[in-house]
Amino acid sequence: MHVIKTSIVGLALALSVTSVAAQSPNAVIQGAISELEAGLDGRKEELTNDRAALHALIDDILLPRFDRKYAAQLVLGKHWRTADSTQRERFINSFYNSLLGKYADGVLEFEPDRIEVLSYRGDPTKKRTMVRTIVTLSDGARVPVNYGMVMRASGWLMFDVTVEGVSYIRNYRTELDAEVRSSSLDAVIARFESEAGIVNGE
Repeated sequence: MHVIKTSIVGLALALSVTSVAAQSPNAVIQGAISELEAGLDGRKEELTNDRAALHALIDDILLPRFDRKYAAQLVLGKHWRTADSTQRERFINSFYNSLLGKYADGVLEFEPDRIEVLSYRGDPTKKRTMVRTIVTLSDGARVPVNYGMVMRASGWLMFDVTVEGVSYIRNYRTELDAEVRSSSLDAVIARFESEAGIVNGE
């Protein structure tokens, strides 16, 4: 189940594309499916053997459309308030790049015909909303995947993914709170930087 969820979250993170402010939340995700399909077309074998190219593809799609700062702030919770500006910037960068590496393989399993974007039930006038989808796995199981989205000047940006009721933001917040308490925020940042291959905070 962990492998399945890792793959789904990898896919979900890559679907945060098309930043046109006038678009509805659902339209952002629906447009993303087409864009990701085009980016992977005929390249899956190549990208399987070239992780740098895979990461670059995902980063090009995801970075401008994912609210890295907001996601990092929610993940750190109360520790964000006590972090200085340097710690915050290092955490934002290392956390994002760690996610990119951890979930990249899941993107390779992307099949557009297995994703159903459900009718929108939220209020698009609110600052935060959710887009609901169903992902059909290879064994036929139908898994609910919800995208937490926030309105910014550039349009709707994704900040959270909930798979079968489990939010990656909540999961990481619980995990990192315990880790910060047992070690330090700097130690947590250093771990993420190591996972992401970041040297000297860059």
